[in-house]
Amino acid sequence: MGHRITIGTRGSKLALWQAEHVGSLLVNAFPDLSVDFSVVKTTGDQLQSSSLIGIEKGLFTKEIETALLDQTVDLAVHSIKDLPVELPKGLTICCIPMREDPRDVLISKSGFKLDNLPIGAKIGTSSLRRKSQLLYLRSDLEVMALRGNIDTRMRKLKEIDLDAIVLAAAGVKRLFGNDPVTQFFEVDEIVPAVGQGALGIEIRENDDQTGTFLKKIRCQRSEIEVKTERVVLRELGGGCQVPIGINAQLKGDKLSVIGLVSSPDGRKRILKKIANDSTDPIEIGLLLAEELVKGGASEILQVQFGIQ
Repeated sequence: MGHRITIGTRGSKLALWQAEHVGSLLVNAFPDLSVDFSVVKTTGDQLQSSSLIGIEKGLFTKEIETALLDQTVDLAVHSIKDLPVELPKGLTICCIPMREDPRDVLISKSGFKLDNLPIGAKIGTSSLRRKSQLLYLRSDLEVMALRGNIDTRMRKLKEIDLDAIVLAAAGVKRLFGNDPVTQFFEVDEIVPAVGQGALGIEIRENDDQTGTFLKKIRCQRSEIEVKTERVVLRELGGGCQVPIGINAQLKGDKLSVIGLVSSPDGRKRILKKIANDSTDPIEIGLLLAEELVKGGASEILQVQFGIQ
């Protein structure tokens, strides 16, 4: 008789796609494996009409992690960017499958790219990171808070007074393909969120059997990139309250990483890049964090956290 595992997931279309994708990867690797899904409603799902600004990460993961610890589910599939850098005791991210496109995209009603949108154009996003970088590129823009799952935000673009929205490329591609995209922002135009485009599979630390299954679907390159980004974020001590963007790319034996710390209005920003022959994510992550701090990131972080 084959083994059976239960995957815990949020109930949004994107979260279900991600969970089913991981389930398919596992079944392809282990044809005798049976996969069930358990939909868990998180605090973040219940706050769809509220702003997340000033609220710590973990809103979209806490209840699923509780189910893991209670052994109601065997593994949880998260968007890595939703996971705090410190996990609850007894849990671990044991696997990151191959990462999707980490970039952000613009989707506009008119089909115009950012540079060609009219003066004072209204752009929807719930992300301080995106808002600060959009205002840096074009200070005339009116950046409006836009919450909801990705399909909800796509629908709101058509229904309310917005010229465009900015979303993660990965989510758009997974649900809709490339067709809706007006513009892809390169990582040095709008620096992505930590872990953007990557899935993190969380399990109990003592669950060796599930960990053995997941080894078959790991992507070492993606794991190195994401670990590098999370090291930088951990060192900076940032979260959802501060505009921080970090993106690492491993090509061959060279690891490069770009990091941004910005004020919400985009007027003060520290942008640093490092390229190194080392592929050690801790070494490179610490180096970039040090460069950002030397460049003045600490001052921005202190102001945003209200530290005098």
